[in-house]
Amino acid sequence: MSIFAAVILGIVQGLTEFLPISSSAHLRIAGELFPHLGDPGVTFTAVTQIGTEIAVVLYFWRDITRIIRKWLCSLPFGKSGAARRSALRGDPDVRLGWIVIFGTVPIVVLGLALEDAIDSVFRNLYLTALMLFVFGVLLGVADRIGKRRIQLREMTLRDGVILGFAQSLALIPGVSRSGGTITVGMLLGYTRAAAARASFLLAIPAVLGSGFYRLFSDSSAGASAGALPTLVATVVAFAVGYAVIVWFLKLIETKSYLPFVVYRLVLAAAVVLMLAAGLLRAA
Repeated sequence: MSIFAAVILGIVQGLTEFLPISSSAHLRIAGELFPHLGDPGVTFTAVTQIGTEIAVVLYFWRDITRIIRKWLCSLPFGKSGAARRSALRGDPDVRLGWIVIFGTVPIVVLGLALEDAIDSVFRNLYLTALMLFVFGVLLGVADRIGKRRIQLREMTLRDGVILGFAQSLALIPGVSRSGGTITVGMLLGYTRAAAARASFLLAIPAVLGSGFYRLFSDSSAGASAGALPTLVATVVAFAVGYAVIVWFLKLIETKSYLPFVVYRLVLAAAVVLMLAAGLLRAA
């Protein structure tokens, strides 16, 4: 892979990772649509997602460190006294810590169990187009009928696990990690901002774990794209991703998800038409 192609794919990754439009679908489509880019592959996608997830960690650094600190203090071996530990167990930040842990389990289990399908069957562009359409419609429905009253600090462990299963659907390109969790979050009654922030927090261990697992377990990780292009794409994805986080969280405070719904539906139709015209290969 050339450095130019790496920069382009890094920009695509950074622009699409946090928006409910599926970054893996865009990387897959871009690789087919522009032959000089080529299909970057699952490993390249997972590694470049490390860059965007580091952007999340930096943006939410204060929240993350606060949650970790309180969660550790609430444990039986925490440094605080028994009375303080008991009080901390009812703290929303402690609950969020447990939510992230238990909410990550589904995508870890399913990711390992379906690894072969993720590398092959799930990358079929007809399936990608279908997921773009179906979850685009679901996002629109959720944005329309969701009560949007519950805040992030009120999230229950049960809802966190449900969002974890929603996140695991993103193993199929076209679903969107953020799109799946945001859609289900709003259907459960959470505000747009709460659902989005929950999707960011849940993604941290899942995306970083997936990226580093692919990086160290795949002996050919740098063979198809090359180590330097992969690094360049990851850095570019980090820079672009951070800017997108800032913009996206401000946007959803006052705007609906309708533009993303329309975009998903148009993209799904375009992919099907290009497949029918022979401009794209399904597999």
